[in-house]
Order: sequence, then structure tokens, then C-alpha cells
Amino acid sequence: MGKAEENKKKKRHALLSQAFSLFMNKGISNTTISDITQSAGVGKGTFYFYFKDKDDLIEKLIAQKAEQLFMHALEKLHVQPQPLSVEDSMILIADDLLTQLIQDSKLLKFLNKNLNYGIYKNALTREEVRNDFDFLGNYYKLIETDGSEWNEPILMLYTIVELVSSTCHSIILEQDPVDYEYYKPYLFACIRSIMAVFRKK
Repeated sequence: MGKAEENKKKKRHALLSQAFSLFMNKGISNTTISDITQSAGVGKGTFYFYFKDKDDLIEKLIAQKAEQLFMHALEKLHVQPQPLSVEDSMILIADDLLTQLIQDSKLLKFLNKNLNYGIYKNALTREEVRNDFDFLGNYYKLIETDGSEWNEPILMLYTIVELVSSTCHSIILEQDPVDYEYYKPYLFACIRSIMAVFRKK
């Protein structure tokens, strides 16, 4: 990577990093583009070089944070001593994602406002994200590991993501009706049941 490209990457990273910090401290609606550029030490022209507007920055920030979460979960999956079934792999990923969010309350609060399949799909399938992390490609590779065939694999992903997202909101953020450790076996059983519905006989 040349020096110019490295500087561009640093400026973009600084904008995303400072935006996230400001969103956590001031709230998204109370944070202006001027706040972000001033905190990042760049001009507004630099902001608009990387982002169309604040909504575009938010979507790219969601993509960045979601990519980091999924990469961590996939790394954990890849270091397992024994190959896992597709169901066990999906459960490990879901558990690792939720555990990461429990450990990072700021990130959880930010993502909680944007936790649904449509937002994640739009964020993670953007061309610039796919170049670094092919979310859907990794998903298909995972569910086809053992030669399984699936009815409506995207609907299966949607159903699992929505289930995990609602778990974040109710159980992790509010500890209601139970805490996550208590809920785990039920969540895992639900993921298995969802996958059983979509697996081709």
C-alpha cells in the first residue's frame, strides 16, 4: 500500500472512530458533521470525500463494527480442535457475537438501534465491505460445509438474525425476562429448530 493510500485509510478510520466516540457520548442526533470533522482533525471536504452524509457514515460504521464482530466469531470457529456440525457452527457464531456485545456495552447500545437483518444486509453487502469481508459468501460456505442443502437459505439467515437481535435487546440490555446465561440453552435449541425447518430432507 502506497503512502497516499495509507493516509486516506487513516483519515477514513479517524472519521469513523471519532464519530463512534461522539455518538456514544452525545448521541447520534446531537452529533453534527462539524463535530465529527473537528474531532478527527480534518475539513468538511475530507468528510464528503468518504461519506455522502451522516446516514452514509452511520451505515459504514455499522458495517465496520459488524465486520469486526463476525471476523472475531469466524476466527474462533476456525480454531476449534474438531470440525463442528453446521448447527453447532451457527450456534458458536451466535454465542460469540452476543458475548462480544455483552463485553462492550457501548457497541451494543450503538448497534441496538440498528439491529435488524435489513440494515446488516445492506451494510455488509456494500461493495467496499465485500472486498474485505464477504458476509454472504462466508455464510453460504458455512452452511454447505457438510454437503447439506437448504430451502430458502436467506430466509433462514433472516430468521436467525432477527432472533439473535431480539435477544440482544431484551435479555442482554434489559436482563428481561432472564439473563443471557440462563437463556442460552433455549436460544441454542431455537437455532437448531430453525435450521431443521429449512434443511432439505
